[in-house]
Amino acid sequence: MKAFLILEDGTVFEGNSIGSTKEVISEIVFNTSMIGYMEVLTDPSYAGHAVAMTYPLIGNYGVCYEDMESDKIWPDALIVRELSRIPSNFRSEDTIQHFLEKYEIPGISGIDTRALTRMIRENGTMKGMITTTVYEDLAEPVARIKAHSVSGLVKEASCKESYVMKQAEDFAEPVKKVALLDLGMTRSTAAALCARGCEVTVYPCDTRAETILSSNPDGILLSNGPSDPKENTEIIAEVRRLYESEVPMFAIGMGHLILALAAGADTCKLTYGHHGANYPVKDLESGQAVICTQNHDYAVVPESMDAAKMAAAYVNVNDGTNEGVSYAGKNILSVQFCPDGSQKMQYTGNLYDRFLNMMGGNK
Repeated sequence: MKAFLILEDGTVFEGNSIGSTKEVISEIVFNTSMIGYMEVLTDPSYAGHAVAMTYPLIGNYGVCYEDMESDKIWPDALIVRELSRIPSNFRSEDTIQHFLEKYEIPGISGIDTRALTRMIRENGTMKGMITTTVYEDLAEPVARIKAHSVSGLVKEASCKESYVMKQAEDFAEPVKKVALLDLGMTRSTAAALCARGCEVTVYPCDTRAETILSSNPDGILLSNGPSDPKENTEIIAEVRRLYESEVPMFAIGMGHLILALAAGADTCKLTYGHHGANYPVKDLESGQAVICTQNHDYAVVPESMDAAKMAAAYVNVNDGTNEGVSYAGKNILSVQFCPDGSQKMQYTGNLYDRFLNMMGGNK
């Protein structure tokens, strides 16, 4: 079945429908990862987005449900150059086509994703519609596309009730107890702490600071999540109370942005965001540069930081945007990028180890 991607400037791409045939309007971002489409599709940080994959062939290793970062697909739609309908992988349990249909997510294949990516890079993030309807007059759909907006995505992506994730079986007793504020977390975030012997209590995003602090955690983690951090005013107010406590904190992605806002800094929307697994980041203290995974549309404005209490700790090598903040006199680790939870990773995985050391290590 034919499908169309209509952009807010009236540009139309014609391709083939994949997944659900329902019509959807969303903000379009591009992801530069060559692999990892399962993690992308199930990452809550992509809520409110239609994801265009720049790698030309998607779906060739199929679907392995063990790789899901959450319980469902979060992007509004998937955009690819070519969809592999016959996967080849001993772990594969399903096809991308059926996976999209199962969760009623539409998509489009067969379009020039290179041209789409160039348009977004030159013009900034754009809204668009994926539809199987043939519109003779684009005025009506374009008007709906331009009027489209979403809010409340952090609350939608967060858990609804608190729950506990136990430490790995290698540890008889918890090494540390961590309170994790779920702003749209991925499973691998909590799993990285559990693998290090931590007992993790996951709290909904609207949990009061007093509730978290009264549990006497050894540390607090603010997770990644979707959308504009500034709209989460109530969460920012509670995080400010956590910031004022003496409990060690680790903030990632959305958590990093909300923490910066709570400390008095400002954030801004990037032209087309950072989405992919190949972004270079420099640690300003050590001078070391590493390649990391990123998934964000907003960044902390360096000029807005109070020099008496905040300083840039990491920068993006490509465009110079902020990738981390250090807090004077505070036991806080705050990064914009997504740390790899693997203990084998020489740098990004070690951020979880640094957090563990901030809490007193394995004592």
